[in-house]
Amino acid sequence: MRILVLHSDVPPDAPPEDIDTLTSAEAVAQALLKNGHAVSKAPFTTDADRFRALLAREGADVVFNLVEGVDGLGRLAPIAPRMLEEAGAVFTGVDYAAMAVTTDKPLTKRKLREAGIATADWHEPPDWAGLDERKYIVKSTLEDASVGLDDGCVVEGAEAVKRRAAESLARHGGQWFAEEYIDGREYNISMMQGPNGKPMVLPLAEMRFDDWPSDKPRIVGYGAKWDESLDINDQMIRAFDTETNEPVLAAKLKRACLRTWKLFAFTGYVRVDFRVTPKGEPLVLEINTNPCIAPDAGFAAAGEQIGLSYDQLIQRVVDTALANAKAQSTKRKAGNRAALRKIA
Repeated sequence: MRILVLHSDVPPDAPPEDIDTLTSAEAVAQALLKNGHAVSKAPFTTDADRFRALLAREGADVVFNLVEGVDGLGRLAPIAPRMLEEAGAVFTGVDYAAMAVTTDKPLTKRKLREAGIATADWHEPPDWAGLDERKYIVKSTLEDASVGLDDGCVVEGAEAVKRRAAESLARHGGQWFAEEYIDGREYNISMMQGPNGKPMVLPLAEMRFDDWPSDKPRIVGYGAKWDESLDINDQMIRAFDTETNEPVLAAKLKRACLRTWKLFAFTGYVRVDFRVTPKGEPLVLEINTNPCIAPDAGFAAAGEQIGLSYDQLIQRVVDTALANAKAQSTKRKAGNRAALRKIA
């Protein structure tokens, strides 16, 4: 099988979260080669003519979509699945609609709440309606990779929120909102379609801050993710024992994951991030429809928990894309036949 690993166009001086895309692309390509496929890699381009020429030249049976941003902007990542859909390509991961909606964090939270799926309270500029004196975390509306999440992003009170949002805007650009800071346990839970096409929740990954410095907010911030020189990286532990030790909480988390998957009609693989309140209620914070798929990332670690090697995990992602394309084709043909019967 011919597979094209499509990744972000990353310049040499890009920040580490963008460079990581190239690391993932190489790891995925190597896994696919081991699985016996003919593999090529290429950077994504928004130039329609060049993109069509790329697809025609490569003639791939499947495109492994690892485009996490365009021009360094994660909010533009949905352009890739949109152009792949328009080209009629078979590709991995979620479709354009799912990625476009969930890239917008407040929009995602509105849809979660409308569907009855618990999420933390949030407030948006310019009026910041409902903002009070609680503790908040000020986040980017449209960018992921923990951009702008440092020791100063957790603040208390309305005026501090507005001040922090203004500082973040001046420093990073973009849009910023405030989400109630839940001082509770954190889960980054990977999901993927199983061999039968149904969503499966991979073993529940809790990010533990047991020996975390008391003067730092208990968050997986930008430095913790991307600055390997920081000592605190060794003090954040990924644990997979919730299902064994706390079955009630595990059931709540899994139920919320499955409802979230259904709400946004996901395909492929995603990650759902939670905080658990002191009363034991999980709140969905964010959804990453393009989670890091490097061998040392959470998705691979969760797969390993169910006995999937990295190579097997990557193969399953490809197999899922092919199965989804086949199911879509069958559905389309059935629709055409029904339409013809009506005409006759």
